[in-house]
Amino acid sequence: MARTAAGFRVVRAGQRHGVLGRRDGAGGVDARGPPRRCAHGIVRHRVHWLGIAGPTACGKTDAALALARRRPVEIVSVDSALVYRGMDIGTAKPSPAEMAEVPHHLIDIRDPRDSYNAAAFAADATRLIGEIRARGRLPLLVGGTMLYYKALIDGIDAMPAADPAVRAQLDAEGAALGWPAMHAKLAAIDPSTAARLAPNDSQRIQRALEVWHTSGRPLSHFHRASDDQAAPASNGLLLSLEPSDRAWLHARIARRFEAMLDAGFLDEVRQLRARGDLAPDMPSMRCVGYRQAWSFLDGDGSMAELRERGIAATRQLAKRQITWLRSMPKRRVFEADAADASDRLVHAAMEIECA
Repeated sequence: MARTAAGFRVVRAGQRHGVLGRRDGAGGVDARGPPRRCAHGIVRHRVHWLGIAGPTACGKTDAALALARRRPVEIVSVDSALVYRGMDIGTAKPSPAEMAEVPHHLIDIRDPRDSYNAAAFAADATRLIGEIRARGRLPLLVGGTMLYYKALIDGIDAMPAADPAVRAQLDAEGAALGWPAMHAKLAAIDPSTAARLAPNDSQRIQRALEVWHTSGRPLSHFHRASDDQAAPASNGLLLSLEPSDRAWLHARIARRFEAMLDAGFLDEVRQLRARGDLAPDMPSMRCVGYRQAWSFLDGDGSMAELRERGIAATRQLAKRQITWLRSMPKRRVFEADAADASDRLVHAAMEIECA
């Protein structure tokens, strides 16, 4: 594992964290522009956007705000939960003060009863990247919804639209058999998709099975098909905060969930339930934390069990995010648990030029 002068790890071919697109001596990534070496020995790239990715609770927001204080950027959220209005505490949404520091996009753009998907994100982000660049600023994509990054970087093939009848049938089967059994069904027809989904990830298992039933093709087929298409905004560079110590991340996840409870998370979910038009099977209410809080308010378990379930679900989310990241070749890895992780990321980002 090589290190550059800026202190980030470069992942090379054959290592367990993935491979790089370019094989230059400093571990550069092909950003569709000739790289130039700066005084610090870092390979400079001319890119249309920068991304800060990583598992939940790894410090992405702090790093993004630190960079925003050093160069003119606008932040584009890459988070499938932050799109929803009224879901602030449980999503760790940036505070009004933080959002006042720098323009933010794709936050609070949907009502919780509405849906939002990777294709919509790719279209919105592509448009925003162009608009932000036209204003002379650097688009800074920040978040941990890895499917959104994939849709933006690799493109996404047109998948079948949602079919309410098929979805209702799958929901009934899931309720009767349990989602681990539905996960086993998915593994039989689409093993690559099943391998990256948790057995209780009902939302994504349902969608993958729905695609199979409506198109006769596995979800992975559509993802592979997109690899051969030119993505509209692939000219970017992803900086990834990834902890080397799992216990460090688990401790941060536990502290953050406790802080959410102290900040009134359950009251937030009570207000959402009181609307009367939301249900626990909606994508918004399936978000990590909200699903567990909804069940608790239905009388399922004690407060201690809610804490345990919420923290466990968040840890599972972080594991899935790290798995996704390790499959993404064009990324620069920073050790999130290093004391100066944010400084190192900002230092490297300052050396990257906006094309």
